[in-house]
Amino acid sequence: MTTESISPTDPLTLEPASPEVKRYQRLKLWSGLASMGVTLAVLAFFALWAAPKVDSRLTGWIGESRWLRLIAWGFLLAATMEMLTLPFAFWSGFVLEKRYELSTQTLGGWVWKQVKSWLIGGPLGLVLLLGLYALIWYGSTYWWVWAALGWLAVTVILGQLLPVVVLPLFYKVTRLDDAPLLERLHRLADGTGLNVEGIYRLHLSEETRKANAALTGLGRTRRVLLGDTLLDSFTPEEIEVVFAHEVGHHVHRHLPKMIAGNVVLAGAGLWLVNVILQRAAEPLGYASFDDPTALSLVLLVLMLFGLPFGPLLNAVSRFFEVQCDRYALLRTHNPLAYRSAFTKLARLNKADPDPHPLVVWLYHDHPPIRQRLALAEVVR
Repeated sequence: MTTESISPTDPLTLEPASPEVKRYQRLKLWSGLASMGVTLAVLAFFALWAAPKVDSRLTGWIGESRWLRLIAWGFLLAATMEMLTLPFAFWSGFVLEKRYELSTQTLGGWVWKQVKSWLIGGPLGLVLLLGLYALIWYGSTYWWVWAALGWLAVTVILGQLLPVVVLPLFYKVTRLDDAPLLERLHRLADGTGLNVEGIYRLHLSEETRKANAALTGLGRTRRVLLGDTLLDSFTPEEIEVVFAHEVGHHVHRHLPKMIAGNVVLAGAGLWLVNVILQRAAEPLGYASFDDPTALSLVLLVLMLFGLPFGPLLNAVSRFFEVQCDRYALLRTHNPLAYRSAFTKLARLNKADPDPHPLVVWLYHDHPPIRQRLALAEVVR
């Protein structure tokens, strides 16, 4: 299968997904669903039955301090869920990627990346957990409002730190030094307010053959990341299309909109947690609504609250992606390069161009490639 650009005389039609691609996508989906099901089952097991029973033994070991009990419960739940879902993560993130010849990562590289995610995510999660319960214990009856505002602050801070502190711990990131290509991208970014000095090569090829690009960061850390797998395989015209798509996220202010929406949902979810804890904590065997033993109940409520909103958030994301596709077509005036770029992305990433509509509605945050290609016929 070639990934070379197709000439203007070629209709450039993307073939239907092969049985191999269909199988790959199906296995990835089932792995994700299984992992989510295990997480839900673990939380329900502790929240609705086991937590009060386990806490009596836990208290005998560490004492009555609610801070120590909170830390212990945070570690116990996180470790249990991580260990039970780790086989699915390994199967999906390493075994399947190797089987379908998408991964260039070694087993040691996968393990080390997983360990780094624990070393970074563990302390961060603990800080967030302690902050949440500090508000529950010492805030007013409207602690959930302050928690939502605190989540906004955390999101902004992490948004600024992610590309300059966190991402380089997992991927090599270098400034793009291709002068002719940068000149092209400068022209596309002119007048948009995007600082094109922040265009970087993301060295994805160290672990995958997939191609990708992203707009990340907030404020002075805002930057466009272009995967080296994309830069090395795509023509300058195709890279322009991908870059213009990412610029579209900036032009349409998608990131602030997504942050605002997530904060509203977080506030609603935390309000629901407050209501359920007040009414159900003691009947379920917890000492009080703010008992750290009820952490599993808090997490279960948040997870169940978020599940129905997943399709809604995906629909919003797909709408944003269509906006960026339209922007890329209008900005570059090159529908052939647009079609060629997305055809390459589908082939490199083993994407199914025609997934079932229900699967799209429930799980996809990007439109199917076939629909994105069709946009080139209507946007001029």
